[in-house]
Amino acid sequence: MKFIITGILHCMSFLVVSGQYEMVPGKINPFKPGESLVYSIRYGPIHGGEATVKLKLVKYEGNAVYNAKVLARTVGIADKLFKVREHYESFFDPESIKPVKAIRNVREGNYTAYNEVYFSLEDCTLYSLKSDSVLKVPPHILDMVTALYFIRALDYKNLNPGDSLNIITFFDNEIFPFPLRYKGKELLKTKLGKFQCLRFDPVVGTGRIFESEDDMTIWISDDKNLIPLRARFDLTVGSIKCDLSGYSGLKYEFEPIED
Repeated sequence: MKFIITGILHCMSFLVVSGQYEMVPGKINPFKPGESLVYSIRYGPIHGGEATVKLKLVKYEGNAVYNAKVLARTVGIADKLFKVREHYESFFDPESIKPVKAIRNVREGNYTAYNEVYFSLEDCTLYSLKSDSVLKVPPHILDMVTALYFIRALDYKNLNPGDSLNIITFFDNEIFPFPLRYKGKELLKTKLGKFQCLRFDPVVGTGRIFESEDDMTIWISDDKNLIPLRARFDLTVGSIKCDLSGYSGLKYEFEPIED
């Protein structure tokens, strides 16, 4: 479960784009406070987990910021075999989509981990509670939850198939680069219906988990909402899918394509 959730978040953590495409949030966000997204996680035919992503507007140090929470848990047989509860949270600026604070609180079997990260991107630093230290970081680094919304705030009209993106995130007290490739538009069939999507293929390391560097894919709705609809992991031991299963409070109308 840890691998799935962190993998999905990494997939959505865009920072810098090579070529002519500049990754700058647009003037109008495609999301609003009150939005809720629900995901179902399947290990082959087994429904093994669920995740929710919720957004609200709060005050942080006197400023209005967005507070986004990702809550994930195992269910059914998976919960009996290895119980997982994961809580990721971020506070970020509504206009620049830059993080100011991130929280990670997880329990996976007997393992637990907690950290708070405070960002000061004006001087390219952050403070990590886990290491009790100030770290120098790239100027536009994102925590993984903020990245979910950063990707949705971008204008993709100038992005072309084959464009390559370079990603940098901060997770578990480390800086993670993560290359990603845009493959073009695809029609995706889900339990909620058919949707036109933007497809991205992260470049993953091969070996124990992945057989090919193309074994991870994410689809994002090609509409005003830009919602992550599916993430798929083709592993050496089988396939894992994370699908949007429910939603509420969207800013724009969201309807499947009619047959």
